[in-house]
Amino acid sequence: MEPIEKYIAHMRRRFGPGDGQLRAYPGHPEIELALLRFYSATGSQDAYDLARFFLEERGNPTGQDGKHFYDWEMEQRDEPRWKRPNSFPMDRSYWYCQAHAPILEQPTVEGHAVRAMYLLTAAADLLSLSQTSTPSAQAQPLPAAADWLAALRRLWSNMVDKKMYLTGGVGAMAQWEGFGIDYFLPQGPDEGGCYAETCASVGVMMLAERLLHADPDLDGRYADVMELCLYNNVMTAMSLDGRAFTYENQLASCESARSEREDWFWCACCPPNVTRLFGSLGGYLWDYGGGEGEAWVNVHLYTSAEVKFPAGGTEVTLSQKSNWPWEGRILFRLKGAETLETKIRLRIPAWAEGKFALTPTPPPGTFTLERGYLHLSPAYTAVNPVFSLDVQGFAPRYIAPHPYTNQRTLSLARGPIVYCVEDADHPWENNHFKDIGVKREGKVEEEWRVERGSGEGHFALKTVGWERSPEALERGEGGIRRELVFVPFYFRANRGGKGQMRVGLRDDGR
Repeated sequence: MEPIEKYIAHMRRRFGPGDGQLRAYPGHPEIELALLRFYSATGSQDAYDLARFFLEERGNPTGQDGKHFYDWEMEQRDEPRWKRPNSFPMDRSYWYCQAHAPILEQPTVEGHAVRAMYLLTAAADLLSLSQTSTPSAQAQPLPAAADWLAALRRLWSNMVDKKMYLTGGVGAMAQWEGFGIDYFLPQGPDEGGCYAETCASVGVMMLAERLLHADPDLDGRYADVMELCLYNNVMTAMSLDGRAFTYENQLASCESARSEREDWFWCACCPPNVTRLFGSLGGYLWDYGGGEGEAWVNVHLYTSAEVKFPAGGTEVTLSQKSNWPWEGRILFRLKGAETLETKIRLRIPAWAEGKFALTPTPPPGTFTLERGYLHLSPAYTAVNPVFSLDVQGFAPRYIAPHPYTNQRTLSLARGPIVYCVEDADHPWENNHFKDIGVKREGKVEEEWRVERGSGEGHFALKTVGWERSPEALERGEGGIRRELVFVPFYFRANRGGKGQMRVGLRDDGR
């Protein structure tokens, strides 16, 4: 511990608002996360103060000698204005690293997507530490806590509602690996963009998990997005055998960017980020706690797992068993809570449209459904330590993009899984499925498949599409009937082929 404590103390002396200190902050936010985690584990005031300074000072237009720190820094290096990073489309593109304005004043999420996610995750940690203490660190007063919460909600909503792909990918622009304007969400590079970096979706999951703690209103929208990222843009980043990876995850291939994985990258941030996430998934499933005579568990993600924690002088165990994400039935067993008032909250995904069944059936007054969570009261859990939840809505469904994206496409999904077509199932395809259209009213069939070699099981979806060139569309011709097979987006590029893939197909029903 001593070396890191010395390092933090040195940085704290060097950076800050005092005389002789630099009013500076990192170009790539990330150290803020580490500092706040260190504070939570040790109570180091230097770590907390430095992280808070970095977050509050960022984007200050008059911070260093009356100037924006990056302007001042450029002057110290005697750099001309035209000499700027390739990721800057113009001079002073400080939005690239979220330094164009103080965080509390930023109306929209901008710039490099990974930087934005790490920065906002640290901001959520700062807010959480104003509300709760840890065994080693006291809660810290944050006078502008309401403003921080408002900013986090505002920037989250802008990202999810206007700048996120249906796979949970974020970042349409390759030049700065980040966000474009609202509703600019092309499927592939030849359509104008689609970067959707793996690390960015890992960052979205981190931010969602933190907001489930920092926002006083437990809201299923955070966990819905967390799950969306996990099963789609994150899982697709690694091959089934764990030996090949993706850095960017476009929703449609083209000649210059085929649907393929690489053995490794010159900038290899994504592979270890994914493996680290997989190794820490238990922390995303639920949060829990308790005190004298009471315990509570919030269940955010479903799988087969068990959690144990102390509450009221005893050890409480909650286990869940399921075949999620293919089936919606989850069996729960609660142990060790016989003497405790235990509340359990279970997420009902938005795509289930509020359709679920709880067994045994709860009597009136023992449950409520609030903001995407089914709240089970102590009156229910005391009588039913073993119960099951059946989440419905696993039938295949079509998803259409927001009208403002100006895309007339349809995509297939089942539960939390988004699907795509690829040439491994359609050897006749030679134009990256650009000429294939489907209709919403078309029948979609499910087929359980176990792939040879990998043994990977998944539901494939089958429907009929029509192949029509742009010229055939103009002439109103019927086109060629095609039998289409959709596989999970995460499953793409595991079976060879020509690297041709697409998520959203032309909507022929409009």
